[in-house]
Amino acid sequence: MTSAEEARQTNPMAQPKLAKVVVNMGIGEGAEKLQKAENLLEALTGQKAVRTSARKSVREWGVREGTPIGCKVTLRGEKAVDFLKRALWVRQGRIADWSFDKQGNLSFGINDHTDFEGQRYDPSIGVFGLDVAVVLEKPGARVARRRLMAGRIPHRHRVTREEAKEFMKSNFTVEVVA
Repeated sequence: MTSAEEARQTNPMAQPKLAKVVVNMGIGEGAEKLQKAENLLEALTGQKAVRTSARKSVREWGVREGTPIGCKVTLRGEKAVDFLKRALWVRQGRIADWSFDKQGNLSFGINDHTDFEGQRYDPSIGVFGLDVAVVLEKPGARVARRRLMAGRIPHRHRVTREEAKEFMKSNFTVEVVA
């Protein structure tokens, strides 16, 4: 190991951290089914769900621009860690290698909400799948998002794919499958 790599491992500003977890349910239609999905998402995450709407019209699917077609919840801090542990338990602690992107974020899906601990199948609700997006960042990433004096983050301070895999392995005991 070179001295630069050793310094990077001991520097607390160079260690990735969990920024947020976004849980999304794409329903494709509004009304009663969307309301059931929102209630389910609130029960799973413990936080109020926000509706997402279609960005553009797709005639074949019968979707118009601006129509509510899904819901999502953004979790930060301890709630994000707790939900991510439960979601990884559903996945048996395994994530595919292709789930990680170049920026060090990862996304995976869960086919059935009843796989979560304590959830049972209810015929009146049905079965919903959900997508989980995990965003990792290093301390100081706020510089790019802040309103005043926003700046750019250099490439050496961004989370890489390998750093994200190592973070998930060490903090959440995840097995990355090829």
